[in-house]
Amino acid sequence: MSAHASRHVPVLGQEAVDYLSPRSGGIYVDATFGAGGYSRAILDVADSRVIGIDRDRSAITGGFDLVDGAGGRLTLVEDRFSNLAEICAAQGIDAVDGVVMDVGVSSMQLDQAERGFSFRGHGPLDMRMAQSGVTAADVVAKASEKELADIIYIFGEERHSRGVARAIVAARKDAPITTTGALAEIVAKVVRAKPNEIHPATRTFQALRIFVNEELDELHQALSAAERVLKPGGRLVVVSFHSLEDRIVKNFFTERGKVSAGSRHLPEVAQAAPSFQILTKRPVVAGDAEVSANPRARSAKLRAAERTAAAPHAADDLPSWPRLADVMRGG
Repeated sequence: MSAHASRHVPVLGQEAVDYLSPRSGGIYVDATFGAGGYSRAILDVADSRVIGIDRDRSAITGGFDLVDGAGGRLTLVEDRFSNLAEICAAQGIDAVDGVVMDVGVSSMQLDQAERGFSFRGHGPLDMRMAQSGVTAADVVAKASEKELADIIYIFGEERHSRGVARAIVAARKDAPITTTGALAEIVAKVVRAKPNEIHPATRTFQALRIFVNEELDELHQALSAAERVLKPGGRLVVVSFHSLEDRIVKNFFTERGKVSAGSRHLPEVAQAAPSFQILTKRPVVAGDAEVSANPRARSAKLRAAERTAAAPHAADDLPSWPRLADVMRGG
């Protein structure tokens, strides 16, 4: 077991595994492997098989010791979790007994200044989970003022988004914005810090990170993929850390768990049967002890549902928000 993995305890980890309810002989997908906390817990409580997925190569290489100790029961795949159905098929797996997701940036990524996720450590303005492709610096350099304002407002819920976008465009005329410190300084001149509130750059950094990694599109697609690959009785457990993610999960479960009353005016219209039974009527949150030990747990919400025998619903259309490819080609 690697040193970094042995120290890592996932937020709401015990609750997530309790809802997943692993059983011997089952097959489970840890869709966001990270430091392997969920995978380790699943392997410890049942003689099961786990497919671990992460787009971050350092997470995959950091899990090699856990693979070695799992006796062939853990397979790691470097890929996006939206591809989990295809990943399972490539492993010869048609259906699984459970999927667990811990959505968003990991504490390991935040703690590495050289990855450029955090304004708290001076580093390159990178933010790429996969360590390849478009960086946050590329977006800051290329996006128009309107595009930046939309990105920061939609994905960061920053009410000063127009002012921040205007300041970024003005600053980049003088010099490229290539470091986390430089961007945080620009934002702090627009969004004033108040006592006992989050750092003024928090929402802008969140927005750029989500946008660069296409995190919300990934989540939409991963939920639909899990619906397709879960067996009847299989469970989907999702831990999210901010309202944008939690809203997507809540809406997905609500829609898939809905029992339609039909309509006496349209009796011939077939209503899709519920594909999930919701297990968490309200989101599960961390207790005081966990929040004290790990302040990041304060914002975590866990939702879980069990797959029914109904056919999967048609995949939802993705929302019409800014997209990375459009911004980078100037469209």
